[in-house]
Amino acid sequence: MSQTEQPPRTSILRTVTALRSALAPRRRAGASIALVPTMGALHEGHLSLIRHARRACDVVVVSLFVNPAQFDEAADLDRYPRDERVDAALAVAAGADLLFAPSVEEVYPEGFATSVEVRGVTDRLEGAIRGSEHFRGVATVVTKLLCMAMPDVACFGQKDAQQVVVIRRLVADLNLPVRIEVRPTVRDFDGLAMSSRNALLSAQERARALAVPAALAAAGEHVAAGARDAETLLHAAGERLRAAGLDPDYVALVDPDTFAPLDALDGAGLLVLAARVGKVRLLDNAILQPAATIGSDVPTIGSASNLDGGPTLPGKAIA
Repeated sequence: MSQTEQPPRTSILRTVTALRSALAPRRRAGASIALVPTMGALHEGHLSLIRHARRACDVVVVSLFVNPAQFDEAADLDRYPRDERVDAALAVAAGADLLFAPSVEEVYPEGFATSVEVRGVTDRLEGAIRGSEHFRGVATVVTKLLCMAMPDVACFGQKDAQQVVVIRRLVADLNLPVRIEVRPTVRDFDGLAMSSRNALLSAQERARALAVPAALAAAGEHVAAGARDAETLLHAAGERLRAAGLDPDYVALVDPDTFAPLDALDGAGLLVLAARVGKVRLLDNAILQPAATIGSDVPTIGSASNLDGGPTLPGKAIA
């Protein structure tokens, strides 16, 4: 490219019609398409998904849509960070070809009366705390985005593990022709899982929030020492949270694929937790796997400094 030649600008599309028109010639040419759904306020976790999509497919679509249907608290929706200009620049730098930033009216037009509900897995943990409307809102908007873009691949982060299970279920049940790819949680320099809501933490609150990844590490240390029963692991994680003055909404050991509760760690188990720090609610999780079961296809948590995951670690949750 010459010095006078300018790089192509990434399009910001506002309507479903515009999105489909932009994708149609690429699809006819045989290009593979990846979708990275986001609610904006992009951070390194989102950017790692965009970079993965760039490697996986020919065309990368990033959606920027703060979905009101999945917020159970109006105040949480109001204070959710928004800066489309910054998001657009970050997405382009990470490899996005198209940005889809529809209005609420475009996604939920007047007379909209349809919803998607995944039963069972949505009844517990996040579903029990936030109500059935939360996952109904997630399932509906993800289904709509998949139908709008019709991608070959859609990329999601492991941090919202229960949401991932819900999305996998709806894709399978509705025979949607898309491959769901889940990437490891990206952590900041201090071990805190990256989240758009982290920007709302004060310095003092962020220091207390470090008890969240520390709780996962505490449970991992007990697994490394030979503990297998859920009660011991949950107690270790809960004690670390309470020592920092955090009262968790839940700490649970579940099956990674179904979110059914586990009484013991016979194979890979997913430790999930949620806790509120000030006005910010934080989620985190880690795969715990006894050393004897390593070698299965279930991903385990890797080094916090390795954005694409890391080596399998016996019974160790790295914060």
